[in-house]
Amino acid sequence: MSPVPPQGRRRAMFGLLLAGIPLLLFVLAAIVGPMVVAYDPITTRTGDRLMPPGAVLSDGSVAILGSDQVGRDLLAQVLQGARISLLVAAATILAAGLIGLIVGVLAGYYGGILDSVAMRVADIQLGFPAILLAILIAAVLGPSVLNVIITLSLARWVTYGRVARASTLTTKQLDFVDAARAVGASDARLLLRHIVPATLTPLIVMATVEVGLVIISEASLSFLGLGTPPDQPSWGTIVANGRAYLNTAWWISTMPGIALSLLVLSVGGFGDRLRDYLDPRGSAAHTQL
Repeated sequence: MSPVPPQGRRRAMFGLLLAGIPLLLFVLAAIVGPMVVAYDPITTRTGDRLMPPGAVLSDGSVAILGSDQVGRDLLAQVLQGARISLLVAAATILAAGLIGLIVGVLAGYYGGILDSVAMRVADIQLGFPAILLAILIAAVLGPSVLNVIITLSLARWVTYGRVARASTLTTKQLDFVDAARAVGASDARLLLRHIVPATLTPLIVMATVEVGLVIISEASLSFLGLGTPPDQPSWGTIVANGRAYLNTAWWISTMPGIALSLLVLSVGGFGDRLRDYLDPRGSAAHTQL
Protein backbone atom coordinates (compact mmCIF):
# COMPACT_ATOMS: atom_id res chain seq x y z
CA MET A 1 0.00 0.00 0.00
CA SER A 2 1.41 3.35 -1.01
CA PRO A 3 2.12 5.88 1.76
CA VAL A 4 -0.24 8.75 2.33
CA PRO A 5 1.01 11.86 0.47
CA PRO A 6 1.90 14.88 2.64
CA GLN A 7 -0.83 16.97 1.05
CA GLY A 8 -3.35 14.34 2.16
CA ARG A 9 -2.17 14.63 5.76
CA ARG A 10 -2.27 18.41 5.59
CA ARG A 11 -5.77 18.33 4.12
CA ALA A 12 -6.91 15.98 6.90
CA MET A 13 -5.31 18.22 9.54
CA PHE A 14 -6.98 21.32 8.10
CA GLY A 15 -10.34 19.54 8.08
CA LEU A 16 -9.80 18.45 11.69
CA LEU A 17 -8.98 21.98 12.84
CA LEU A 18 -11.92 23.43 10.94
CA ALA A 19 -14.35 20.88 12.42
CA GLY A 20 -12.96 21.55 15.89
CA ILE A 21 -13.88 25.25 15.85
CA PRO A 22 -17.62 24.81 16.66
CA LEU A 23 -16.79 22.26 19.35
CA LEU A 24 -14.20 24.62 20.84
CA LEU A 25 -16.79 27.41 20.95
CA PHE A 26 -19.15 25.15 22.91
CA VAL A 27 -16.38 24.25 25.35
CA LEU A 28 -15.46 27.92 25.86
CA ALA A 29 -19.12 28.82 26.36
CA ALA A 30 -19.48 26.05 28.94
CA ILE A 31 -16.36 27.15 30.84
CA VAL A 32 -16.62 30.94 30.63
CA GLY A 33 -20.38 31.44 30.12
CA PRO A 34 -21.58 30.58 33.66
CA MET A 35 -18.91 32.93 35.05
CA VAL A 36 -20.24 35.83 32.99
CA VAL A 37 -23.99 35.11 33.13
CA ALA A 38 -24.70 33.68 36.57
CA TYR A 39 -27.60 31.29 37.03
CA ASP A 40 -29.65 31.63 40.22
CA PRO A 41 -31.84 28.54 40.78
CA ILE A 42 -33.62 30.05 43.81
CA THR A 43 -34.66 33.59 42.95
CA THR A 44 -37.87 33.88 40.94
CA ARG A 45 -39.21 37.02 39.28
CA THR A 46 -42.84 36.49 38.45
CA GLY A 47 -43.06 39.91 36.80
CA ASP A 48 -40.50 38.78 34.23
CA ARG A 49 -41.90 35.32 33.55
CA LEU A 50 -42.34 34.06 29.97
CA MET A 51 -40.56 37.04 28.43
CA PRO A 52 -39.65 36.48 24.75
CA PRO A 53 -36.07 36.60 23.42
CA GLY A 54 -34.65 40.12 23.43
CA ALA A 55 -37.12 41.45 26.01
CA VAL A 56 -36.03 44.00 28.61
CA LEU A 57 -36.52 42.73 32.15
CA SER A 58 -37.63 44.76 35.16
CA ASP A 59 -34.04 45.30 36.32
CA GLY A 60 -33.08 46.78 32.95
CA SER A 61 -31.18 43.75 31.66
CA VAL A 62 -31.93 42.12 28.34
CA ALA A 63 -33.06 38.51 28.22
CA ILE A 64 -31.26 37.48 25.04
CA LEU A 65 -32.95 34.08 24.92
CA GLY A 66 -35.99 35.09 26.95
CA SER A 67 -37.05 33.95 30.41
CA ASP A 68 -38.73 30.82 31.71
CA GLN A 69 -41.98 30.20 33.58
CA VAL A 70 -40.64 31.66 36.86
CA GLY A 71 -38.67 34.56 35.40
CA ARG A 72 -35.19 33.05 35.30
CA ASP A 73 -32.88 34.05 32.46
CA LEU A 74 -32.87 31.32 29.82
CA LEU A 75 -29.41 32.19 28.51
CA ALA A 76 -27.91 31.55 31.95
CA GLN A 77 -29.67 28.20 32.10
CA VAL A 78 -28.50 27.17 28.63
CA LEU A 79 -24.89 28.08 29.46
CA GLN A 80 -25.08 26.18 32.74
CA GLY A 81 -26.65 23.27 30.87
CA ALA A 82 -23.76 23.26 28.40
CA ARG A 83 -21.32 22.89 31.29
CA ILE A 84 -23.33 20.01 32.78
CA SER A 85 -23.72 18.22 29.44
CA LEU A 86 -20.04 18.47 28.50
CA LEU A 87 -18.90 17.52 32.01
CA VAL A 88 -21.12 14.43 32.02
CA ALA A 89 -20.04 13.51 28.49
CA ALA A 90 -16.31 13.84 29.22
CA ALA A 91 -16.47 11.97 32.53
CA THR A 92 -18.65 9.22 31.09
CA ILE A 93 -16.39 8.70 28.07
CA LEU A 94 -13.32 8.47 30.32
CA ALA A 95 -14.96 6.09 32.80
CA ALA A 96 -16.71 3.88 30.23
CA GLY A 97 -13.63 3.87 28.01
CA LEU A 98 -11.37 2.85 30.90
CA ILE A 99 -13.70 0.04 31.96
CA GLY A 100 -14.07 -1.17 28.38
CA LEU A 101 -10.32 -0.93 27.75
CA ILE A 102 -9.40 -3.00 30.79
CA VAL A 103 -12.08 -5.64 30.27
CA GLY A 104 -11.60 -5.86 26.50
CA VAL A 105 -7.81 -6.06 26.57
CA LEU A 106 -7.69 -8.67 29.34
CA ALA A 107 -10.43 -10.76 27.71
CA GLY A 108 -8.80 -10.62 24.29
CA TYR A 109 -5.28 -11.30 25.54
CA TYR A 110 -5.93 -14.14 27.99
CA GLY A 111 -9.04 -15.62 26.40
CA GLY A 112 -10.51 -18.69 28.05
CA ILE A 113 -13.09 -18.36 30.79
CA LEU A 114 -12.32 -14.66 31.31
CA ASP A 115 -13.15 -13.92 27.69
CA SER A 116 -16.27 -16.09 27.77
CA VAL A 117 -17.66 -14.50 30.95
CA ALA A 118 -16.87 -10.93 29.84
CA MET A 119 -18.43 -11.36 26.41
CA ARG A 120 -21.51 -13.13 27.76
CA VAL A 121 -22.07 -10.26 30.16
CA ALA A 122 -21.63 -7.89 27.22
CA ASP A 123 -24.12 -9.90 25.15
CA ILE A 124 -26.68 -9.82 27.95
CA GLN A 125 -26.27 -6.08 28.36
CA LEU A 126 -26.54 -5.50 24.61
CA GLY A 127 -29.83 -7.37 24.72
CA PHE A 128 -31.34 -4.32 26.42
CA PRO A 129 -31.52 -0.87 24.80
CA ALA A 130 -28.85 1.29 26.44
CA ILE A 131 -31.31 4.03 27.36
CA LEU A 132 -33.65 1.56 29.13
CA LEU A 133 -30.74 0.16 31.12
CA ALA A 134 -29.68 3.72 31.98
CA ILE A 135 -33.23 4.56 33.14
CA LEU A 136 -33.26 1.48 35.37
CA ILE A 137 -29.91 2.31 36.98
CA ALA A 138 -30.75 6.01 37.33
CA ALA A 139 -34.07 5.19 39.00
CA VAL A 140 -32.20 3.14 41.60
CA LEU A 141 -29.38 5.64 42.23
CA GLY A 142 -31.45 8.84 42.15
CA PRO A 143 -30.89 12.18 40.39
CA SER A 144 -27.42 13.76 40.64
CA VAL A 145 -24.58 14.58 38.27
CA LEU A 146 -22.37 11.85 39.74
CA ASN A 147 -25.11 9.26 39.48
CA VAL A 148 -25.73 10.20 35.84
CA ILE A 149 -22.03 9.64 35.10
CA ILE A 150 -22.08 6.27 36.89
CA THR A 151 -25.29 5.27 35.13
CA LEU A 152 -24.12 6.10 31.63
CA SER A 153 -20.67 4.57 32.23
CA LEU A 154 -22.22 1.26 33.25
CA ALA A 155 -24.60 1.40 30.29
CA ARG A 156 -22.01 2.22 27.61
CA TRP A 157 -18.77 0.39 28.50
CA VAL A 158 -19.70 -2.57 26.31
CA THR A 159 -18.94 -0.78 23.03
CA TYR A 160 -15.42 0.09 24.16
CA GLY A 161 -14.89 -3.40 25.53
CA ARG A 162 -15.75 -5.07 22.23
CA VAL A 163 -13.55 -2.68 20.23
CA ALA A 164 -10.64 -3.18 22.63
CA ARG A 165 -11.06 -6.96 22.53
CA ALA A 166 -11.12 -7.07 18.72
CA SER A 167 -8.03 -4.87 18.50
CA THR A 168 -6.23 -7.02 21.09
CA LEU A 169 -7.03 -10.26 19.24
CA THR A 170 -5.49 -8.78 16.09
CA THR A 171 -2.46 -7.17 17.71
CA LYS A 172 -1.34 -10.11 19.84
CA GLN A 173 -0.83 -12.20 16.67
CA LEU A 174 1.53 -9.68 15.04
CA ASP A 175 5.23 -10.37 14.58
CA PHE A 176 6.53 -7.62 16.84
CA VAL A 177 4.48 -8.99 19.75
CA ASP A 178 5.78 -12.51 19.10
CA ALA A 179 9.32 -11.11 18.97
CA ALA A 180 8.89 -9.32 22.28
CA ARG A 181 7.47 -12.49 23.83
CA ALA A 182 10.38 -14.52 22.46
CA VAL A 183 12.98 -12.33 24.19
CA GLY A 184 11.24 -12.82 27.53
CA ALA A 185 8.87 -9.86 27.83
CA SER A 186 6.33 -10.36 30.59
CA ASP A 187 2.58 -10.22 30.06
CA ALA A 188 2.44 -6.87 31.83
CA ARG A 189 5.10 -5.42 29.54
CA LEU A 190 3.41 -6.81 26.43
CA LEU A 191 0.08 -5.35 27.49
CA LEU A 192 1.34 -1.91 28.48
CA ARG A 193 3.97 -1.41 25.75
CA HIS A 194 2.39 -3.12 22.75
CA ILE A 195 -1.25 -4.21 23.15
CA VAL A 196 -2.80 -1.19 24.88
CA PRO A 197 -1.20 1.45 22.61
CA ALA A 198 -2.54 -0.42 19.57
CA THR A 199 -6.09 -0.21 20.92
CA LEU A 200 -6.07 3.52 21.67
CA THR A 201 -6.63 4.81 18.13
CA PRO A 202 -9.87 2.88 17.47
CA LEU A 203 -11.05 3.71 20.99
CA ILE A 204 -10.43 7.43 20.45
CA VAL A 205 -12.42 7.34 17.22
CA MET A 206 -15.16 5.40 19.00
CA ALA A 207 -15.19 7.97 21.80
CA THR A 208 -15.91 10.82 19.38
CA VAL A 209 -18.94 8.88 18.15
CA GLU A 210 -20.09 8.07 21.67
CA VAL A 211 -19.90 11.68 22.92
CA GLY A 212 -22.99 12.69 20.99
CA LEU A 213 -24.88 9.60 22.16
CA VAL A 214 -23.91 10.24 25.78
CA ILE A 215 -25.08 13.86 25.58
CA ILE A 216 -28.42 12.76 24.16
CA SER A 217 -28.74 10.03 26.81
CA GLU A 218 -28.01 12.52 29.60
CA ALA A 219 -30.59 14.95 28.20
CA SER A 220 -33.12 12.10 27.98
CA LEU A 221 -32.57 11.11 31.62
CA SER A 222 -32.90 14.73 32.73
CA PHE A 223 -36.02 15.15 30.62
CA LEU A 224 -37.56 12.22 32.51
CA GLY A 225 -36.51 13.65 35.88
CA LEU A 226 -33.82 10.98 36.45
CA GLY A 227 -30.78 13.08 35.57
CA THR A 228 -29.45 16.23 37.15
CA PRO A 229 -31.25 17.93 40.08
CA PRO A 230 -33.25 21.14 39.47
CA ASP A 231 -30.51 23.42 40.83
CA GLN A 232 -28.10 22.09 38.18
CA PRO A 233 -30.16 22.33 35.00
CA SER A 234 -29.17 20.35 31.95
CA TRP A 235 -30.63 20.91 28.53
CA GLY A 236 -33.01 18.00 29.03
CA THR A 237 -34.35 19.56 32.24
CA ILE A 238 -34.94 22.91 30.53
CA VAL A 239 -36.75 21.24 27.63
CA ALA A 240 -38.94 19.36 30.11
CA ASN A 241 -39.73 22.60 31.95
CA GLY A 242 -41.01 24.17 28.75
CA ARG A 243 -43.32 21.34 27.69
CA ALA A 244 -46.39 23.01 29.14
CA TYR A 245 -45.62 26.33 27.42
CA LEU A 246 -44.92 25.27 23.83
CA ASN A 247 -47.84 27.34 22.50
CA THR A 248 -47.17 30.49 24.53
CA ALA A 249 -43.41 30.38 25.25
CA TRP A 250 -41.81 28.19 22.60
CA TRP A 251 -38.31 29.50 23.36
CA ILE A 252 -38.03 27.66 26.69
CA SER A 253 -37.79 24.27 25.00
CA THR A 254 -36.53 25.43 21.62
CA MET A 255 -33.33 27.19 22.70
CA PRO A 256 -31.77 24.29 24.62
CA GLY A 257 -33.00 21.93 21.90
CA ILE A 258 -31.14 23.94 19.26
CA ALA A 259 -28.01 24.03 21.43
CA LEU A 260 -28.20 20.27 21.96
CA SER A 261 -28.60 19.61 18.22
CA LEU A 262 -25.71 21.90 17.27
CA LEU A 263 -23.40 20.33 19.84
CA VAL A 264 -24.18 16.78 18.70
CA LEU A 265 -23.64 17.78 15.06
CA SER A 266 -20.35 19.49 15.98
CA VAL A 267 -19.11 16.42 17.83
CA GLY A 268 -20.13 14.17 14.93
CA GLY A 269 -18.32 16.32 12.38
CA PHE A 270 -15.21 16.45 14.55
CA GLY A 271 -15.31 12.68 14.96
CA ASP A 272 -15.44 12.14 11.20
CA ARG A 273 -12.48 14.46 10.64
CA LEU A 274 -10.53 12.83 13.46
CA ARG A 275 -11.09 9.42 11.88
CA ASP A 276 -9.85 10.78 8.54
CA TYR A 277 -6.74 12.17 10.21
CA LEU A 278 -5.90 9.07 12.23
CA ASP A 279 -6.62 6.66 9.35
CA PRO A 280 -6.15 8.58 6.08
CA ARG A 281 -5.67 5.37 4.06
CA GLY A 282 -9.02 4.01 5.17
CA SER A 283 -10.66 7.35 4.49
CA ALA A 284 -9.21 7.48 0.98
CA ALA A 285 -10.34 3.93 0.24
CA HIS A 286 -13.83 4.73 1.50
CA THR A 287 -13.95 7.81 -0.73
CA GLN A 288 -12.90 5.79 -3.80
CA LEU A 289 -15.63 3.25 -3.13
